[in-house]
Amino acid sequence: LTIEQVADRVLGLWEAFTESGVQMPYAVPVMAPGGDYAALIGGNLLDRLGPLVKGLGRWTTVALVSDEVVGPIYADRVATSREEAGLRVARCTMPAGEEHKTLDMVSDLYRQFLKVGLDRSGLVVALGGGVVGDVVGFAAATYMRGLPLAQIPTTLLAMVDSGVGGKTGVDLPAGKNLVGAFKQPRLVIIDSEVLGTLPATDFRAGLAEVVKAGVIGSPQLFERLEDGQALPRPKAYASLPWIIREAVAVKVDVVEDDPYERGRRAVLNLGHTFAHAYEVLSDYQLRHGEAVAMGMVTASRLAVDLGRCPSEVSQRIVALLDHLGLPTAPPDYDPETVWEAMTSDKKKRGKRLRFVLPLDVGRVDVFDDVPRQAVLR
Repeated sequence: LTIEQVADRVLGLWEAFTESGVQMPYAVPVMAPGGDYAALIGGNLLDRLGPLVKGLGRWTTVALVSDEVVGPIYADRVATSREEAGLRVARCTMPAGEEHKTLDMVSDLYRQFLKVGLDRSGLVVALGGGVVGDVVGFAAATYMRGLPLAQIPTTLLAMVDSGVGGKTGVDLPAGKNLVGAFKQPRLVIIDSEVLGTLPATDFRAGLAEVVKAGVIGSPQLFERLEDGQALPRPKAYASLPWIIREAVAVKVDVVEDDPYERGRRAVLNLGHTFAHAYEVLSDYQLRHGEAVAMGMVTASRLAVDLGRCPSEVSQRIVALLDHLGLPTAPPDYDPETVWEAMTSDKKKRGKRLRFVLPLDVGRVDVFDDVPRQAVLR
């Protein structure tokens, strides 16, 4: 579909982007159970959110949820855009950080929704990084048996991963994302300009998920990153909207084929079996993107060890991650301890752990017959 067809067919909102001088955004259509939607990707989209959201339906209340870091920077701008479009905006807040990705936080959001009068004719908007998107998405999926949701991811990691695809959830002490629901958004807005306020370490961590997308299904994206500058700032990437679009398109291609993670969608967990164990053992002090980078390296070396992948492919993955300033050596945890942390991973099948292993750049597969000793090694 062309961008125009996406807007007309999925959103009916193309008129919001026809003003003179406005740069047309990329649009990635997502055909999902319960209704199609699109991820719009471009610069300065926050200022046009009002017409976009208003065009999705007649909302009595828009509950805008952000955290204590993102809210002070962007919530006023987003709320103003919507209020100018004649929408009633109620602001809700949550603390920042993975440690607040809990059922208690979801309960707190329920209380805030009730306080602002949010009912079944309302819309929930998640403005923030992956934690905000996951927690707010799960709250929207379960409050009054489900309210419509719009995602506005503000970190690179959330833009290319958690903001699209409909997976929401919270952590339990035993592991990440053990409680959750599939909740497809009505709209995803990805404004690449907001990355200008993202700390360099967080931007770099988000690049790990971009690399992951390249390994899974886009050799062109992988090569663009290999050839690009290694500066840890968004301004260093002139083609950043294209990079985001390409990474999102990889995920959407997989999600459309398997929206409820019953088969192929598992490939999106490349590096995550290791990464989630590292995060749990670090008490979530390790950034998700950093853990994923370590996990991809470990998974690629496991693939080489099992004869599934040429050593040159693993070397390319390590070299690119190193080029981008990401860690390539796993934490110094005892292998048996890492294995035990893996056993609570929700991606396992029965008693077998499942590993996504690269076969080449742009091609991966899922294996549930990996010997324990090979993993420990």
